[in-house]
Amino acid sequence: MIIEKTFIKDLVLITPAVFNDERGFFFEAYNQAKFHENGIKYNFIQDNQSFSKRGVIRGLHLQINPFAQAKLVRVLQGEILDVAVDLRKNSATYGQHFSVVLSAENKKQLMVPHGFAHGFSVLSETASVLYKVDQVYNKDSERGIRYDDATLAIDWQINPSEVIVSEKDLVLPGFEDIDWEF
Repeated sequence: MIIEKTFIKDLVLITPAVFNDERGFFFEAYNQAKFHENGIKYNFIQDNQSFSKRGVIRGLHLQINPFAQAKLVRVLQGEILDVAVDLRKNSATYGQHFSVVLSAENKKQLMVPHGFAHGFSVLSETASVLYKVDQVYNKDSERGIRYDDATLAIDWQINPSEVIVSEKDLVLPGFEDIDWEF
């Protein structure tokens, strides 16, 4: 398992060691001891899974304290552009985002810690995304930022004519309008 630090503190990319043979492949998607050895110490309590078609953008979503969630994101089928935005006001990278292609083929995972907004766009015809979280969903703590916020200027790698976004996500505030912090 390779755990790579990104330019944003605490945001890491995980690439498992994959063992292939004539039957297929095997890999450890999560190993608590290896994560802990690398400073990733979350108590994951729930797995969430979504299925989406090409052009869907989900996000940017988060929960504020005391229900902030850390997420370990991976793709079971298809390909997505996964995006995390640093919302920790005391961070040197506050307001910056990191994006990476996660796919069933590359088997990479993104570890999104507390204090980040998270979202993804579907680049393949369909995609199944699985993510572990360390906190339960709490509606009153739910927040978000518009996917097309000009300040963040995220390139979702989707043609604007193909973008599919929920009504709920279309009414989220812009980055400059958020009034909460971690």
